[in-house]
Amino acid sequence: MLIKSIALVADAYPPSRTSAALQLKDLALEFLRQGIAPTVITSDSELQDFSSLTKLDGINVLRLKTPKHKNIGRIRRAIAEILMPVFMIINLRKSVLKNAQWDAVVWYSPTIFLGVFIYYLKKQNACPSYLILRDIFPAWALDLGLIKKGPAYFFFRFFEKIQYAVANCIGVQAVGNLELFKSYPSTTGKKIEVLQNWLTPKILSHCSILVSSLSIANRRIFVYAGNMGVAQGMQDLLLLAQELLKRDDIGFLFVGRGSDMDKLRLEAKNRGLVNTVFCDEIDADEIPGLYAQCHVGLIALDARHKTHNIPGKFLSYLQAGLPVMAIVNEGNDLQFIIEKHGVGKVTVDRSPDHLRVLATSIIDEISNPAAEISHRCKKLVTELFSSRVAVEQIVNALNFVK
Repeated sequence: MLIKSIALVADAYPPSRTSAALQLKDLALEFLRQGIAPTVITSDSELQDFSSLTKLDGINVLRLKTPKHKNIGRIRRAIAEILMPVFMIINLRKSVLKNAQWDAVVWYSPTIFLGVFIYYLKKQNACPSYLILRDIFPAWALDLGLIKKGPAYFFFRFFEKIQYAVANCIGVQAVGNLELFKSYPSTTGKKIEVLQNWLTPKILSHCSILVSSLSIANRRIFVYAGNMGVAQGMQDLLLLAQELLKRDDIGFLFVGRGSDMDKLRLEAKNRGLVNTVFCDEIDADEIPGLYAQCHVGLIALDARHKTHNIPGKFLSYLQAGLPVMAIVNEGNDLQFIIEKHGVGKVTVDRSPDHLRVLATSIIDEISNPAAEISHRCKKLVTELFSSRVAVEQIVNALNFVK
């Protein structure tokens, strides 16, 4: 089967600033570069009409009106996401692309609720599908104690199983996640493989955050950029900042959004962390300019996680040549990658003394030009985490679907 066109489906796309939206844009552009015509189909609660078709960076983007499912309460969000694929089907049938045909469907999860819409597209096009699975939900929510193994859990599992059932191929983030699927009957007979996260090279541009104007200017800067919510182990990063409070040559910069951001900002103030600064989320185009002013990228994952996660910020740090300091859950594949390729320091030990020693050791290493750690970071992201490799892998998998 020769794939010439695809429908690329997700619940977010730029101008949304989420990591999922930005990854989908990189993927769509790479499909286009490789001669495959992508049509992005995404939900949009802000539309005045049922649908909107625009061309963005040479890519057709079809936005379908759906109930609002972002930045609302959990119960309202769950209801809106359940209804989302139904609204997408109805409004697709009203759109100018109601009779469009594609050779394959590729979709991104989270959310877990797109399975019904994907089933509709597959039936209309008689084509194979590839699920890009970046978030194994509700498993991680159960691990973190956000939900219990009761009605809500099994409700979410029902929709999770639907998306696995309609997928011909599933690309997970890490080798460790392959083991999880051995216990899932709904994935029997599917092609399940590791599809690494990807990142397209970015142009260095203006950044609205000037580190030189902040209270932590002229220090070695540990930076964290991204979501600050329940899945991240942000308390460990504040603990690290507190341990290094006496080092007037080290500063911490947190940039982003999230349910815990205001609480973390207040806690840092109450602890007297004068070495720590919080800034609101900036546009994705400004991130390279931010990292150019920093020295080490921070990653923190809640210790209760049992699934494996390679955060998108890990790739963006590497691309900027920033070594990584990562605090992860036991057995996470990220630990193996960082240690094997020498691109930073990683630990599952969250004791204050250990974190302090690890942070100071990475500062010592980047102070030694002969260490070439920045070169190793850039080399790794080019070789292992490129959108070119991701697209080639997806197409190869789809071509062999019977």
